[in-house]
Amino acid sequence: MGDVLSTHLDDARRQHIAEKTGKILTEFLRFYEDQYGVALFNSMRHEIEGTGLPQAQLLWRKVPLEERIIFSGNLFQYQEDNKKWRNRFSLVPHNYGLVLYENKVAYERQIPPRAVINSAGYKILTSLDQYLELVGNSLPGTTPKSGSAPILKCPTQFPLILWHPSARHYYFCMMTEAEQDKWQAVLQDCVRHCNNGIPEDSKVEGPAFTDAIRMYRQSKELYGTWEMLCGNEVQILSNLVMEELGPELKAELAPRLKGKPQERQRQWIQISDAVYRMVYEQAKARFEAVLSKLQLARPAMEAVIRTDMDQIITSKEHLASKIRASILPKAEVCVRNHVQPYIPSILEALMVPTSQGFTEVRDVFFKEVTDMNLNVINEGGIDKLGEYMEKLSQLAYHPLKMHSCYEKMEPLRLDGLQQRFDVSSMSVFKQRAQIHMREQMDNAVYTFETLLHQELGKGPTKEELCKSIQRILERVLKKYDYDSSTVRKRFFREALLQITIPFLLKKLAPTCKSELSRFQELIFEDFARFILVENTYEEVVLQTVMKDILQAVKEAAVQRKHNLYRDSVVMHNSDPNLHLLAEGAPIDWGEEYGDSGAGGGDPGAQEAAPLSEKRRRAKQVVSVVQDEDAGLPFEAAPEPPSPSSPDSVTELRGLLTRDLQAESPPLAGPLLNGAPVQESPQPGLAPEATSPPASPLRQLPSEKLVGLEPPKPSDQETGEQVSSPGSRPPIHTTTEDSAGVQTEF
Repeated sequence: MGDVLSTHLDDARRQHIAEKTGKILTEFLRFYEDQYGVALFNSMRHEIEGTGLPQAQLLWRKVPLEERIIFSGNLFQYQEDNKKWRNRFSLVPHNYGLVLYENKVAYERQIPPRAVINSAGYKILTSLDQYLELVGNSLPGTTPKSGSAPILKCPTQFPLILWHPSARHYYFCMMTEAEQDKWQAVLQDCVRHCNNGIPEDSKVEGPAFTDAIRMYRQSKELYGTWEMLCGNEVQILSNLVMEELGPELKAELAPRLKGKPQERQRQWIQISDAVYRMVYEQAKARFEAVLSKLQLARPAMEAVIRTDMDQIITSKEHLASKIRASILPKAEVCVRNHVQPYIPSILEALMVPTSQGFTEVRDVFFKEVTDMNLNVINEGGIDKLGEYMEKLSQLAYHPLKMHSCYEKMEPLRLDGLQQRFDVSSMSVFKQRAQIHMREQMDNAVYTFETLLHQELGKGPTKEELCKSIQRILERVLKKYDYDSSTVRKRFFREALLQITIPFLLKKLAPTCKSELSRFQELIFEDFARFILVENTYEEVVLQTVMKDILQAVKEAAVQRKHNLYRDSVVMHNSDPNLHLLAEGAPIDWGEEYGDSGAGGGDPGAQEAAPLSEKRRRAKQVVSVVQDEDAGLPFEAAPEPPSPSSPDSVTELRGLLTRDLQAESPPLAGPLLNGAPVQESPQPGLAPEATSPPASPLRQLPSEKLVGLEPPKPSDQETGEQVSSPGSRPPIHTTTEDSAGVQTEF
């Protein structure tokens, strides 16, 4: 590897790459500084004017996954340096970074891991054919002849490959298809979470950055959605540089690569990864420097905005009126001829899978709570409640239980419209909807927890508890129906704007952009940091299509098949004290209601436990995905010795077989209490999703079955009346603070 890099990335070429990267970053950061002032003004104006979203009915959890592990087990990883497969103890902590340890002993002894992988921008591949096709496309002219040895040999039929267009690739394999499916669901969760890397609570830096990315790419005549807008700011910046630098470097170096096609592919992957790391470090330093400068200047900018808010607003409205008078006729014709006829088709394509996904979230939540209720009746009542609720509390972050919800978005396609509107990939819309699903599931679970915890303060009997759980479930489902409707309508509006606005801007650019420079003189110099002609022009274009989008979503809300509340229906906050309940300390179900709390003993012993002991228990790492039969976090058995050679496939298969025989049973079936196409079903639950397991139902008396059918979502206005597992050492390495896309130790 060293020879390849030293040959093709000598000092002169590295200097050229650094200069090219610096030039791109300088140009982009100029856009970012301009957008920072606009975003700051918009944020402060929003706070003052107080225009906000409808009042949410469900509560939200502040720290949902603190000190938890999502999944853990053994993976065989291919080591590129020595071309051998090695067994690694792997886990996914609360920050969704895949952590690879030498073995489980190294993890238990808190030895630093071999690698921490931030999977933003990666694709999860489950076959070598998929991988070889992507590798071949990334370096044209290197497709191996039929029958020749591929770039990678996997000892089993169940690989799992992390592919990135610029950064290094990671190769894993499993023994069974079930294990492959589990890890695929877990790693898809990692990708989804890491792609969403810009904090949503960043009201200035986040919008300024994404707007600057859009403006920069439009200045290069690149409109439409961008698939690599994923990860944190530095990762996105690195992707932006590589989008321009990569093709140039490939054209220059590809003819100089030597060897067979597989060897040239391998060399290019190494070179691309090395360049990506260089770009990342340079982008990180430059971006942090500019951000620090802007944050130092922010107080002075805020003072100007507070003092001159009215004048800035008046100046901006005057500018908008002049731009509107100039471009509105052209924009309206463009909307009428090229956009308006296609809005219903785009909306229908978005709504069908999204509505099915949110209905599945509702079904899964109903089923898990109903199963818990049955288990409380059949298996010990309140004494077991803590154990069941501990599992239920992490339902939204259980990759396997949420998988049925997420997969509803996979069929999302725009068919012929995708090319027309220059939508390079639908993944950005799929992942955004899936994140909304996870948030709504966690909000529903947390609201249920909070209400149940309040009910338990009344000391109910087992029979009373069963009825209370059912009553609270119905109450939460009503709130979920309202909130999920609001979230979906907002998602549809945003998606339609993301699809249509770049198309309109591209269509209008030849006739309108050349006229914008003459409007610059209408902006006072003192306000030039907060009002930009380009942004105001985009807002005017947005307004021309917004009324059609709002009307389309409003008409869709009338169709019962999508289970949306009409805009005229407002569910007033009928639980005025509910949000006050959520302001207390987080509920520790294992400590308060478990059989033996977090560490054993009766309730009296728990109360007598020293404060330091309780704090220690609170920091214990608990796995979300568990093997229910064993009651312990899912883990594979201790690893066998690593194979001695990359070609010893027979030996490795034997090692994997022994490993499989020793590991705990796979998760078969649902865990107990843990998370324009065709018309979607009527609101409610499918029969197979609504019926609890047969065996608990047979044990339940017939009178207990009353009310177990899930309440149907309603589009009418509603009002309501209010009457641990084994510990592990904490993980000291996280990807949230790590510098690169992955960190090698």
